[in-house]
Amino acid sequence: MLLSDKYPFLTNYFETAIKNPKGHLAQSILFYGNDLNAQYTLALEIARLLNCTGDKSDNCECLNCKWIREGKHPAVLTISRTDNKPDGDNSKTVISVAQAEMVRNSIITSSDFYKVFIFCDRDDDGNIQGLNGLNFQEAVANSLLKSIEEPSERVMFIFLTRDKNDLISTIISRSQCFFVPTKNRQSYDYSDIKGLFNNYWETPRGKAFNVSENFCKMVTEEKSAYKLLEQLQNYMLAILKANPKSVFLIDDLQSVEHSKKEINKGMKPEIVFDELCLKLIR
Repeated sequence: MLLSDKYPFLTNYFETAIKNPKGHLAQSILFYGNDLNAQYTLALEIARLLNCTGDKSDNCECLNCKWIREGKHPAVLTISRTDNKPDGDNSKTVISVAQAEMVRNSIITSSDFYKVFIFCDRDDDGNIQGLNGLNFQEAVANSLLKSIEEPSERVMFIFLTRDKNDLISTIISRSQCFFVPTKNRQSYDYSDIKGLFNNYWETPRGKAFNVSENFCKMVTEEKSAYKLLEQLQNYMLAILKANPKSVFLIDDLQSVEHSKKEINKGMKPEIVFDELCLKLIR
């Protein structure tokens, strides 16, 4: 399926802005939502349209379009904790100050290309992940602010995150923000946690830490803490659908969502689960 079929509004918006000489296109864009792969694909499509020397069609075979599809374009850079680290930069868990300095130095020099910097995170398997306060720390974000406020011509910054509030307010206020809905079929499985959390609201308060301990034991490489929390949300949604009057589940869903953010920030599952179980088991 073409990107324009999945996201007609977004693709039409950017195509129109880029093709129209009088159109205004923000030079700092923030995408947010759960589908990080879709965000990254959209970011690359914007970079392709900006650099295309052909007819800007989906199947254009100009050199710039080929380079971008192959991930080889010299002016379209992914900036993450693993991508495009300067020599001597040994940081492994964050986008570093050295990377921010590299970006600032890069935009000083003129180029025949439209420079696009895509800021995101990657997990240990190389999958695209969202920015947050842990992997894109305030000092690094602040070091880019002047470049974002007073951008050079033919330069664009694109930031990818699950929740736009995971970024500092100064980045948000200086960016045009777009929600990217997920088009993937969602799995509502909760088989791993059902036995532990079945009718959890009836569990005695004194058992909260026991539940948390058993929850932690479920965490494996295949079943991350984040995925188990998603299963817990799926269980709550199933119960809420069957019993719409169980309005307390709405607060519980928000508590689990908060725990997912804590996990994304790098907090230990033991701490997150303890706090969560104390909220859920009343």
